[in-house]
Amino acid sequence: MKYSFFIFFFLFQLQILYAVEFKGKFEQGSFILGKTEPGSKVFIDKRKIRVSDQGFFAFGLDRDRKNDVTIKIHKDGKLITIYKKVLKREYKIQRIDGLPPKQVTPPPEVYERIKKDNKLIGKARSLDTSYDFFKDKFIYPLEKYIITGVYGSQRILNGKPRRPHYGIDFHAPEGTPVKAMMSGEVTLAENDMYFTGGTLIFDHGHGISTLFMHMKDIHVKVGQKVKKGEIVGTLGKSGRATGPHLDIRLNWFNVKLDPATILSLN
Repeated sequence: MKYSFFIFFFLFQLQILYAVEFKGKFEQGSFILGKTEPGSKVFIDKRKIRVSDQGFFAFGLDRDRKNDVTIKIHKDGKLITIYKKVLKREYKIQRIDGLPPKQVTPPPEVYERIKKDNKLIGKARSLDTSYDFFKDKFIYPLEKYIITGVYGSQRILNGKPRRPHYGIDFHAPEGTPVKAMMSGEVTLAENDMYFTGGTLIFDHGHGISTLFMHMKDIHVKVGQKVKKGEIVGTLGKSGRATGPHLDIRLNWFNVKLDPATILSLN
């Protein structure tokens, strides 16, 4: 017990020395916002990540991550190593029955289209820009809504297990205005993707992006800078949707995160 307290106290003193701060809960699916001394080099599990001029950095934890996080910070020839335990989450099971067969298993003739869509989404999520919008408070994309789907839920469609749901579903009337959750740059704006229909992706910097799915109308274009709260389109039921709703996603590069974790930092 004494040794454990000493190790904790030593790491606490090191974090004070290096002024390392974290926002976000270290559990599966979480977005983590960090801040350290400007000019530091930060490594997450041996991966070097971008640090802003003000010392901000961000990363995320996969839905099914089991191992702890190792954070290494280099500055002025000194090194601090921080280990963070990742808490396990319990996920819901969501059953949806009565769907048309093609909404459960896409027909072979659309495989190439799906492959092309996935390539575009992957490219938009791979960007590592110097924007640091991610450090600010995110807002909800709608004024009034009912949440009908949450992150991590195991989906069983017509009795067949499918991939987990990686976003939050907001139900509202078709045509409801949709707002940008954070300032950023539009990196994808497609009206008719197979699964996601009208689709938008916004880059908020350092690999952090948000994605909006099933849009009816899209009011922005690729390369356009948007401000937090700006109306970017309207809610719809395009793509593989069972009714009008907005499905939002949060990513750190290719790591799918829980959008609720950026909203809980408010």
